[in-house]
This record gives sequence, structure tokens and C-alpha cells, in this order.
Amino acid sequence: MNPIANNVSPLRLPPGQVPGQPDATGKATPFKDFLLQSIQEVNSMQQDADRAIESLATGGDVTPAEVLTAVQKADIAFRLMIEVRNKMVQAYEEVKSIRV
Repeated sequence: MNPIANNVSPLRLPPGQVPGQPDATGKATPFKDFLLQSIQEVNSMQQDADRAIESLATGGDVTPAEVLTAVQKADIAFRLMIEVRNKMVQAYEEVKSIRV
């Protein structure tokens, strides 16, 4: 198996951990840190997909299936990130329109 495919990791926290809520050690993961980590992981997936494409084009040790998998994972992660952003903007607009 190619190391490019092994570098693609899913976006997730440890089991049972929710951003902003304390974990088993009593420390909370700030939502900002969770978002930044998620953006970095999406960026890493896209870079891995780019490297896989480049490796395939230059005759490297990678199969077309591995390249397709890396590209699809990066695409899905990016689309999810965009949807999360859209929901956050929508929530901000709703809060902004609340009259106090």
C-alpha cells in the first residue's frame, strides 16, 4: 500500500469528545481549535491528493485506485468544510438579526 493513502485521516475527535466540552481529563477542546485542526486536516488531504496525482503522472509507485481514493476523500472533506462554513454563516446571520 502506498504511504500517500495511509496519510489520509478522518476528521474526528476522540470518542465521546465534543468541541467545547470537557474530556475525561477535565480539559475542554475549544471550538476554534477544533475548526483550525479540521481545516489543517482538509488541507493535508488535498496536498496528499495532489502528491498522489503527481506520483501517478510521473510513474511513481501508486495505483490509479489509490489516487482516485485520495482525491475523493479530499473532495468530500472539502465539501463538508464548505457546508460547515455555510451553516456557521447562516447561524451568525440569525443571531445578528435578533433584536435585544
